[in-house]
Amino acid sequence: MKTLIACALAALLLSGCIQQIAVSTVGSIVDDGFEGFTEEADLAFARDALPGNLKLIDVLLKSEPDNERLLRLASQGYNSYALAFLEDSEPDRARAFYLRGRDHAFKILRTDARLAQALGAHPDELRSALSTMSDDMVPAAFWAAFGWGSYIYLSLDKPDAVADLSRAQALMEFVAARDSAYYYAGADLFLGVLYGSRSKMLGGDPVKSREHFERALRITGRKFLMAQLYYARSYATQNLDEELFDALLAEVEAASLDILPENRLANAAAKEKAALLKSKKPELF
Repeated sequence: MKTLIACALAALLLSGCIQQIAVSTVGSIVDDGFEGFTEEADLAFARDALPGNLKLIDVLLKSEPDNERLLRLASQGYNSYALAFLEDSEPDRARAFYLRGRDHAFKILRTDARLAQALGAHPDELRSALSTMSDDMVPAAFWAAFGWGSYIYLSLDKPDAVADLSRAQALMEFVAARDSAYYYAGADLFLGVLYGSRSKMLGGDPVKSREHFERALRITGRKFLMAQLYYARSYATQNLDEELFDALLAEVEAASLDILPENRLANAAAKEKAALLKSKKPELF
């Protein structure tokens, strides 16, 4: 009897070990493969391929729900899919996917008890909690704020959503202060849009907006075309700067996808979005 119990326990332990090894191995492949995925220039191909990869990550998270590497990949993946393929044509689905991206990153941030509480508190309390965090929290803070802010951008008719903007801003200010170059100066792009999309009466600040966009362009060497797109869509439009609007979109249109081979996908999406934005120019100026 003891021998049978021992064998059963050994089988269970071995099964658990095999599962952990499998998750770790497949997770590493997914992690490494994600970089290869962002190199893809064909948007239609990427749109068809990404959902299967995201579901694979979801399956792996069922076995290891606290795996920070998988949570980060899921957050980045859902946010990227919503931005590239849903935001302009299916905003309701985009909102849902942005929240998925935000919530995966939240799980990482909530591993710190103080930060977990501060995420639902006053923005000043969140800033105070973030000030005690290490730089290791930068990726999670970035993707949480990205998903949160993007959801809010598509939900401006929902007062409860808009009320959360200051906390998303606090997260992105943490990223900007700790690693301004993270994800192609993404924090500067976020803050540039934040200050550039609103009138001064509603908290906009064109000077700060332009500073953030120009810094992002310097950091990325003007190779990450989302910077030019957001600059045109927010600052140039809000300030009726038609000359800047035209110049930025022309730059996106003329750029080769190979100027940033490690992220052709984002630049291909930027080109498609720039063409759509250009078609709306008569409504904007």
